[in-house]
Amino acid sequence: MAVVFYFVGCHAPGIARGPSEQPAGAKTYHIRGIVVSSDAKTGEVTLDTDAIPGYMESMTMPYTLKQPNIATELHPGDTITATLEVTAEADVLDEIVVVGQAKPDYKPAVTYNDLEPGEAIPNFKFLNQSGRTISLQQFRGKVVLLTFIYTRCPLPNFCVRMSRNFAEIDKELAKDPALYAKTHLVSVSFDPTYDTPAVLRSYGGAYTGRYTQETFAHWDFAAPPEKELPQVLQFFDIGTTPEKDHTITHSLSTVVIAPDGKLYKWYPGNDWTVGQVMGDVQKLAG
Repeated sequence: MAVVFYFVGCHAPGIARGPSEQPAGAKTYHIRGIVVSSDAKTGEVTLDTDAIPGYMESMTMPYTLKQPNIATELHPGDTITATLEVTAEADVLDEIVVVGQAKPDYKPAVTYNDLEPGEAIPNFKFLNQSGRTISLQQFRGKVVLLTFIYTRCPLPNFCVRMSRNFAEIDKELAKDPALYAKTHLVSVSFDPTYDTPAVLRSYGGAYTGRYTQETFAHWDFAAPPEKELPQVLQFFDIGTTPEKDHTITHSLSTVVIAPDGKLYKWYPGNDWTVGQVMGDVQKLAG
């Protein structure tokens, strides 16, 4: 189990750009490194990072924090993952996750699963867009693609991107009837109070493009019972914090589940591509 802090925003439109929105023209990279020092006054953190494929070799250097106030939460020796936004002006860190802490007294009350390939996925149950209870067990024998969203998320690079990517995957899979029959998609909401079956049905139909004609035979939109939500989030390494404006500050998690019900691949951020996941599906489904 890994102790995890999340520092990522999901804010309503019509306000100043939130910490998770990317400036135009920015290139993004998923990075991992160890905190060397952090400075709350300058809003910078110095990291000893692993090599960043396509950008630079492993290196120790300072980075600007998109949310300067979190500098006080980053301690020397902490291991973090983050999204690095690279522009002509600066290299900026966002979507920071503390995956390993240097001192035990920093630990929060909640621990999150460190997802590993080959790990058995629990038989979680969800209420889907048709008001029916579905379970992951019922899809055994198929390649299952599962991601997390909530329907009110306004940010194009978060839930919206996940749903658009899944919509594109659904269309690609439909081109090959044999592959389509061996796969299933599930979008899980972490906002079960608002995301009722009716809301999920409307949301899902819009993304498939079939609206009220959608049968949801290949792609379920569902939410866990509220009392079971914490276990689901902890297992799939999702951090959520409700905000006063009814948005939710959250992280992302997308998984590829093999036909035997075990984890094949985990994508913890928003930088995965349709091509990557389609490649996973083709390897698993043959």
